[in-house]
Amino acid sequence: MFPYHDENVTQRAALFTGGLIAINVLVWLLVQGAGAEYPLAWSVCELGLIPGELTGLVEPGTAFPIGPDMACATDPGQPWQNILTSMFLHGSWMHLLGNMWFLWLFGNNIEDSMGRVRFLLFYLLCGTAAAAAQVLAKPDSIIPMVGASGAISGVMGAYLVLFPRVKVYTLVPIGIIPFSVALPAWSMLLYWMGLQLLGGLFSSLDGGGVAFWAHVGGFLAGLLLINLFVDRDRLEEHRMQAWRPRRERWR
Repeated sequence: MFPYHDENVTQRAALFTGGLIAINVLVWLLVQGAGAEYPLAWSVCELGLIPGELTGLVEPGTAFPIGPDMACATDPGQPWQNILTSMFLHGSWMHLLGNMWFLWLFGNNIEDSMGRVRFLLFYLLCGTAAAAAQVLAKPDSIIPMVGASGAISGVMGAYLVLFPRVKVYTLVPIGIIPFSVALPAWSMLLYWMGLQLLGGLFSSLDGGGVAFWAHVGGFLAGLLLINLFVDRDRLEEHRMQAWRPRRERWR
């Protein structure tokens, strides 16, 4: 399933959501060379989060492959800062575009319901919780973790709490033909969460791929933290606007 639109009207411009998207895109273009081989490899090696570096369970200088003809070596350095930097790195164009689409689709309403500064702090805390979950799942791993999806999973968890019945229009492939289906947010988000749990339980943690436990950790953080960050007055205003007749909203 691929969600592409929700029936959830924002009251204010989602400036911080847009700003986070802009930062991710700029990092991809300027730091990671838009996926060029060597800038991408350098960024993943130096700025990605390697669980074994963070926990100290791997020896400095342990080599691991990051491409067909390239390898990187672990270096404890300042691994704590890589929790932050790894949230703004991506592994490919599709990785970046998919994450940014989900951030915009769900993030604008969460920002609208808690305010901009609160939203930024919430986003970073969810990303940190996501990193912690992945590290706990495999503390001696030398596979770098990159991507905004852990933090975005927290935003999706918050959306489940605040707007469970909002309709989300989703493309569902039946055979080779995609059909558009309007689903309540709770069903789409719980389906997605179920896939992450299954992926975490049945996939190998020793190879690369999707950081399923980061998604689970971020999502759970969003569920737990949202009530601490939401502004109840903003939320009520947001909900009242969502239920007004559409023609009245445009006046």
